[in-house]
Amino acid sequence: MTHPHPELIAPLHRMGLLLPNETPTFTPLTGGVSSLIVRVDTPRQSFCLKRALPQLKVAALWEAPVKRNRHEVAWLRFATQHLPHAVPALLGEDQQDCVFAMAYLSPDQHPVWKTQLRDGVMDVHIAKKVAQCLATWHAASAGQADLAQAFDHDQDFLAIRLDPYFNATALRHPDCAQALHGLVQQTLSHKYVLVHGDVSPKNILIGPHGPVFLDAECAWYGDPAFDLAFVLNHLLLKCLWKPAHHTAYLDCFDALAHSYLSAVNWEDRAALEARACALLAGLLLARVDGKSPVEYLTTDHQREHVRRFAKPFLLQPATLLQTLRQHWTP
Repeated sequence: MTHPHPELIAPLHRMGLLLPNETPTFTPLTGGVSSLIVRVDTPRQSFCLKRALPQLKVAALWEAPVKRNRHEVAWLRFATQHLPHAVPALLGEDQQDCVFAMAYLSPDQHPVWKTQLRDGVMDVHIAKKVAQCLATWHAASAGQADLAQAFDHDQDFLAIRLDPYFNATALRHPDCAQALHGLVQQTLSHKYVLVHGDVSPKNILIGPHGPVFLDAECAWYGDPAFDLAFVLNHLLLKCLWKPAHHTAYLDCFDALAHSYLSAVNWEDRAALEARACALLAGLLLARVDGKSPVEYLTTDHQREHVRRFAKPFLLQPATLLQTLRQHWTP
C-alpha cells in the first residue's frame, strides 16, 4: 500500500508506535513553516508527528539544520519536569530521521492563542500565565551548567533566528546595520537561561490547565530577553492587524511584561529589560523586512508604520518597555 508519507513509516516502527500489521492514516496539520507536522491515527491511538525541514517554507531562502528537532525534544523533557501541563506529552523520538511524536491536542479543547487574539478573545490572565510559564522555565534553568552545555547551540540559533531576523534586515537597512549586528552580538554574549526561541501566539495553545507551548526547535542556552521581546513583538504587531482590538492587545502587553519582569531573580531586572527593549525594536523591523515577515501585515502603509516606529528605537534604544508601549499607536 502506498502511504502519503512513506518516509515516516520506518521512524514510527522504530519508536514502537506502529505495529507491523497496522496501517496509519496521516492528516497534515498547518501553521508552521519549519517542519512537517501530521496527525497520525492508528487502530490503537492518535498522536502528532513532527519532522524538521532542511529549508523553511518562506519566500526567501532560509536553510536550517534538521538536528534542531533534537533540541526541541530535549527542551520538552526539561519543560515537563517543571510545568508538565504546559507542554504536550512526548511519546517517542527517532534521532536517526529527526522525527518525534507527541500527544495530539484537539483544537476544540486547545484553541490557538493567535486565533483567539485575532478574533478579539482577549484575557489578560492568559498573558500573565504565558509570562509565568516563561519565567518559571527561565528561573529553573538559570545557572545550570549541564543545560548550558547541552544547549550550547550558538551556530544553530544564529542560523535559525539571529541571521534571518537581524543580519538579513541589516541588508535592507544599511543605516541600521550597525545596531542590528550589535543585537546579534548582544544576544550571543548573554548566557543566562534556557531560551525557547519562538514564543509566538501561534505556538501557544490555551488548554484547560492554561497555556501549552509548542515548537521549541530554536531552544538554546542564552539570553532570556529574546523570549520576552519575541512574544511582546507579536502583541504590538497585532495592533496593526486588528486595530479595533489595539487597547486589549496593549493590556496583554502590559500584563505579560509586568508579570515576567516581576519574576526575574537570576540577573539584574533592569539590565534584562533594557536588552529586551533593544531586541523588541529590532524584531519589529525584522518582521517586515527580514526573512520571515508576518503574513498579516499586507499593505505598504502597515509596513512603513513599523519602520518609522522601530528605527529610532533601534538606533537609540529605550530602557523601559513602557516607553515603547506608550509611543506605539496603530
